[in-house]
Amino acid sequence: MDKKDLQNLLEQVARGSVKPEEALLQIKVEPYKDLGFAKVDTHRGIRQGMAEVIYGAGKTKEQILKIAQTMVLDHEKTVLITRMSQEAADYVGKEMDLHYDSHSRTGVIGEMPTPDGVGRIVVATGGTSDIPVAEEAALTAEIYGNEVLRLYDVGVAGMHRLMDHVEDIMSARVIIAIAGMEGALASVIGGMADCPVIAVPTSVGYGANFGGLSALLSMLNSCASGISVVNIDNGFGAGYLASMINHLEGKRKE
Repeated sequence: MDKKDLQNLLEQVARGSVKPEEALLQIKVEPYKDLGFAKVDTHRGIRQGMAEVIYGAGKTKEQILKIAQTMVLDHEKTVLITRMSQEAADYVGKEMDLHYDSHSRTGVIGEMPTPDGVGRIVVATGGTSDIPVAEEAALTAEIYGNEVLRLYDVGVAGMHRLMDHVEDIMSARVIIAIAGMEGALASVIGGMADCPVIAVPTSVGYGANFGGLSALLSMLNSCASGISVVNIDNGFGAGYLASMINHLEGKRKE
């Protein structure tokens, strides 16, 4: 049950179409399902407006399947699985209607919601090599009900590529800037946009990149205002935060 389901239930009680004791029974379920190896947080959608996400790395394919089945049985309309291996996807796909993106290693079970965010989220990458992280961010944002525009391979090595999309940058509600190497894309976009910019450093780069550390430090030290930074390769975290911002009341999509 998410916030919308809870609100609908309470409205039914107010109209008298559902008895209070019946509503209480629906609400009074355990706040998590204990599977032994995992405690599935079935009330997270009510508390935060977004359901729990399955982090696939480190879990067996059997564990992923059991958690996903539990969430679906608890009436979760969409289940997101991040960092999911191809092996796990093949296994879960035999039992459930799974849509798997091998590029970002992201799995989705259930229907994609109709976008209901205030505006549009732009996901931009410095290079093509950053796309796997970008797709994790973009799919996460779409699963949480956002319109997403992808601007890939618009890094500072060819500024004209980014400048061709100035209108898209300036009309966005939130921008996710994803880059490896020296991570300069976030600073450039931050100097152009009037909305929050979420910077995602990636592990793309040569030796002195230190697995994304150079891009992370560059983004943390950006002179452009309005930039926040998530962890290296954390596309999911960026997409989640962008969705939260895009669902806040305030600046409306024209």
